[in-house]
Amino acid sequence: MRLEGKTAIVTGGGSGFGAGIVRKFAAEGARVMVADINADAAAAIAAEVGGLAQTVNVADGDSVNAMAFAALDQMGHVDILVNNAGITHLPALMETVTEDDFDRVFAVNCKSVFLTARALVPHFKSRKTGAILNIASTAGVSPRPRLNWYNASKGWMITATRAMAVELAPEGVRVNALNPVAGETPLLASFMGEDTPEMRAKFLSTIPIGRFSTPEDLGNAACFLCSDEASMITGVAMEVDGGRCI
Repeated sequence: MRLEGKTAIVTGGGSGFGAGIVRKFAAEGARVMVADINADAAAAIAAEVGGLAQTVNVADGDSVNAMAFAALDQMGHVDILVNNAGITHLPALMETVTEDDFDRVFAVNCKSVFLTARALVPHFKSRKTGAILNIASTAGVSPRPRLNWYNASKGWMITATRAMAVELAPEGVRVNALNPVAGETPLLASFMGEDTPEMRAKFLSTIPIGRFSTPEDLGNAACFLCSDEASMITGVAMEVDGGRCI
């Protein structure tokens, strides 16, 4: 029960890595708000773990503010914020990605981190405690071809994590990131372009451990970084990638 008595918000918590993080946090004693643009998915995972469901568009300031207000209203305070919601563009030559796709990727993967910080950092500062975890990607460390602007958005997220950590450390707030490799999530087919045995084999050949990341892998790593056991760890972007970035 490493998170007993803690409260948490997990964006994109209705599926994939986010759902794995929600389940692990709840199993370790946290009360979790499952925030997702898919209301039905958020409600289903929240019901499963006895948490709260919140519909949110993480790229919209008013929606993020409403999420923060609901969390504070219903839980009293927030100890942990996990910025997990993310999207990608389909594999393509960098110059052929549309402007709309570029804007959408940076709005969801980058602007969202700014918006949740704006909404919740003052609360963390007022309590002189808190943990923020950004779910970045190995793409921000060791980019794959044809995912150029997605790679760049995750590199931005890693740098933002370190900058946030330096600024917020004196306020008692820790900020870390996780870099998963591709996993069994709704985004897997988008990363590959097509979900075929041949394409899966190609992806797996780049992962020394020989398998994809799972929601459970991310949940375990997230639980550690957001627990008091990691009280001396901030500004870290930890690979959960089976050796992909070696």
